[in-house]
Amino acid sequence: MQRRRCASATCPRRKVCEMKHTNTYKVFFDEATGHDETGDGSEARPYATAVGAMLARGSDVMLMARKAGEDGAPGEYEPLSASGVKKAKKLFEMAQKKKQKAAEQGAADQERAAAEQRRLEEAKSVVLEPPADAPEAKRIKIRDGVQSRDTRVKVCGWVHRLRSQKDRMFVVLRDGTGYLQCVLQGKLTHTYEALTLTLESSIEGYGVIQALPEGKTAPDNHELVADYWVCIGKAPGGEEAITNRISENSDPSILADNRHLVLRGETASAVLRVRAAVMSAFREEFEAGGVLEVTPPCMVQTQVEGGATLFQFDYYGQPAFLTQSSQLYLETCLPALGDVYCVQESFRAEKSHTRRHLSEYTHLEAELAFVTFDDLLSHIEQDICGMVDRVLQNDKVRQLIEQLNPGFQPPKRPFMRLSYKDAIAYLNEHNILNEHGEPHKIGDDIAEAAERKMTDQLAVPILLHSFPREIKAFYMKRVPGDEAFTESVDLLMPGVGEIVGGSMRMTGNEELLEAYKHEGIDPQPYYWYTDQRKYGTCEHGGYGLGVERLLAWLTNRWTVRECSLYPRWTGRCTP
Repeated sequence: MQRRRCASATCPRRKVCEMKHTNTYKVFFDEATGHDETGDGSEARPYATAVGAMLARGSDVMLMARKAGEDGAPGEYEPLSASGVKKAKKLFEMAQKKKQKAAEQGAADQERAAAEQRRLEEAKSVVLEPPADAPEAKRIKIRDGVQSRDTRVKVCGWVHRLRSQKDRMFVVLRDGTGYLQCVLQGKLTHTYEALTLTLESSIEGYGVIQALPEGKTAPDNHELVADYWVCIGKAPGGEEAITNRISENSDPSILADNRHLVLRGETASAVLRVRAAVMSAFREEFEAGGVLEVTPPCMVQTQVEGGATLFQFDYYGQPAFLTQSSQLYLETCLPALGDVYCVQESFRAEKSHTRRHLSEYTHLEAELAFVTFDDLLSHIEQDICGMVDRVLQNDKVRQLIEQLNPGFQPPKRPFMRLSYKDAIAYLNEHNILNEHGEPHKIGDDIAEAAERKMTDQLAVPILLHSFPREIKAFYMKRVPGDEAFTESVDLLMPGVGEIVGGSMRMTGNEELLEAYKHEGIDPQPYYWYTDQRKYGTCEHGGYGLGVERLLAWLTNRWTVRECSLYPRWTGRCTP
């Protein structure tokens, strides 16, 4: 035992202090070199704080503190001042209370866990049986719920949302056709399956769909009051729960890896539903205009947009490519079928990481016979506006678009028609520079960023037309009297940029052969395409529309990757 003495030799209570602390340990602490976890209170291994020392050795100790000297070197240990001891004891008492509270909480948690485990074990003995006197349930899809009210039905789906309240559970089911709130009550909530039910589990629910009273809300303003239910496939909880796999704020790469789970969300599924409606509306629009759908090949041995962006593969010992565009094949259909279109996948091996590029995308392409350039521009405008009008006529799809893109308004006709030359002038007048930070000049291929900035400033759909021949494909018709330019067009939409590219096509055989030569293309593999000029040529033109880009505009998505079922871009070919 070490005797504690007062710091002051003249203290009148020195003898009293010596007596009071005769059996008190000296415990050392040093904020600079000590450690509350690994220290033992000796001079060699001091604690870091006074409260740390008390927690380890109790409050009835003599605290010896050391501070650094004026030169920074460790000073001598001295008894902690009375105010310091008082403060340390206060912190010690607070820590003790906190520790006691944590221990009590831990005990309570253990008790609750044990009670929950007992409840789960007891629940395993609860067995549900279908009501013996209930009428046979009619199997329906959730979309048919309104027409099936007040009759006993069977509904199958996945648990989209889940909420428990005493002896009642509210389960929102999803089956792909809609959402339905299912209410489980009484014994239905006491089974092991009910107590351990998780999001994304698949279940069957039996009961009567009843309209909700005024003031209560649920999908379609009704709910299934269940009299029996069965869990078909239970999804994992805990660390493997879907909410731990993905969330709204997850890293984009995680969302891409788990696209199969992202699709179950309300936003992703809404985009895909709008996509389906858009494709259906386009087909209706084309059918109304007498344009026939055909299906060209995806494996080709000719190029359309240039060899640098082709995916090449071995085709039984011969070089072949995944198609960049079906346009050349559509042209061959005109003499036999008249105006035609296709919905086909196109592939671009362009190493671009922008938000509007994909390596595989859905390409809607049309080719029209006996048209002028003005006819072609009007046709593009009608197809877009006609599709939007048809989509908005569907109440459910219109609600989805409003959910994804609040305040959406259909584009107004006529679209702005802006020549390439006037666009260059606009860019320079508004100080929109090219990718090199310089003013634009005639002959420039207007960069994506500048083009999008101009479109967003004008804030209307733009038919940008008459591009220089040097930056366009070999088959595009020259502007009569201004041969350095082509009868070509891009449709630009605010927020996205280009969604359509098209042109009139060359009609003369010699003109096309000269174009092959200018581009350094061997005409032999294109014999079937050249024959279109040889066997009854005509004025014709067409265009290609990127479905994902159009959908990004319609649903206000930041990137086209959200508009594809399983998007493919540079470095991404999974899942």
